Amino acid sequence: MTPAPDPNITRLLIEWSSGDQDALAHLFPLVYDELRVIAQNHLRRERPAHTLQRTALVHEAFLRLVDQRSVTWQSRAQFFGLASQMMRRILVDHARRRGAAKRGSDGVKVDLDGVAEAADTELDFEEFDQVLQRYEKLDPRSGRLVELRFFGGLSIEEAATVLEISVATAKRDWALARAWLQRELTRS
Repeated sequence: MTPAPDPNITRLLIEWSSGDQDALAHLFPLVYDELRVIAQNHLRRERPAHTLQRTALVHEAFLRLVDQRSVTWQSRAQFFGLASQMMRRILVDHARRRGAAKRGSDGVKVDLDGVAEAADTELDFEEFDQVLQRYEKLDPRSGRLVELRFFGGLSIEEAATVLEISVATAKRDWALARAWLQRELTRS
């Protein structure tokens, strides 16, 4: 799903964290295509007539990442995990500004396997985000796992790397999160 890791990305992130602004200029072309894939994964779950375009989402997320002063970049996985999180926030903010419609209209099919067989519930993006936020309060790590898989399109193995947990733990967390979210989505 994700291209083979480029060791230059990690090196450039570390150099950028150390204050090398030239590293940032070299970084963007290396991460652009992968950011577009992540953006497409996010937008695939939006309503068909969504006004925010993939390129705009990538650029906005990258600008927000550049503004992250408190982050000490350590790996490409960390970078792409945070990029996915930024894109989610941008889309939620966009939905709120557009005055998210009532439940069901403009809804999207939420597929928690993201990835295959989970919820058949139709709901809008903002509603799903609210349910996920409730789950993140109960289990922050598993909530982050859902975010990485559902919004970022990461595999279990890639998400486990970002979260610095074993693949077995990620699989258990994923199964629990899917069950909880499925139950909550069918209650709403």
